[in-house]
Amino acid sequence: MEFQGYEYFVEGAPDYALLPANETVKVEAAAMASMDTNLKMKTKMGGGFKRFLSGESLFINEFTAQGAGGEIKIAPPSPGDVQHVYLDGQTPVYLQNSAYVASSPSVELDTKFAGLKGFFSGTGLFLVNCKGTGDLWFSSYGALIEIDIDGDYVIDNNHIVAFTGDLDYKITSLGGMKSLFFSGEALVCKFSGQGKVWVQSRAVAPLLSWVYPFRPASKD
Repeated sequence: MEFQGYEYFVEGAPDYALLPANETVKVEAAAMASMDTNLKMKTKMGGGFKRFLSGESLFINEFTAQGAGGEIKIAPPSPGDVQHVYLDGQTPVYLQNSAYVASSPSVELDTKFAGLKGFFSGTGLFLVNCKGTGDLWFSSYGALIEIDIDGDYVIDNNHIVAFTGDLDYKITSLGGMKSLFFSGEALVCKFSGQGKVWVQSRAVAPLLSWVYPFRPASKD
């Protein structure tokens, strides 16, 4: 396998990266599973209050390989996949809140207010804007599927994890009012342009609906 940035491998969803000597990787708080002893950790503010609003932690941990190369294993919080993207310095990647896992120090993380469009799209009121040049890792609930879009494409709003900044999208419904309320397919995102979207094979909202009838019932 050829690597543009750090060497990395995915093993059963947790991901591990090989850091060259004196190199650093930024990792979401509490995502480190294990590491070599020559890696040193430093905790920094990760974008301030705007990052907190996006559903991410206020802090990011930086791990640096001191004196020699080292290995760090990173495990996302939800049961699912990890995706790696090497940013080219031109096209940003937008993540739903809580999808960010790790990145190179050269990747800038910012918070983009998506407004009501983001709220109804399922990605949240705030998106994580990842831009710059370097490695980016993000995670999903369930398997991650990469879709190349050239033109228009419709995706259920519960399954969107990430998309490239060269795409536009709008919120729409499938069918009329009857379909909106009774089909089980409510609002969807219609993407247009050329770019990539990453979708997850599972979604939290349908899981909660399935679990709800089995909840403990009060006898009062």
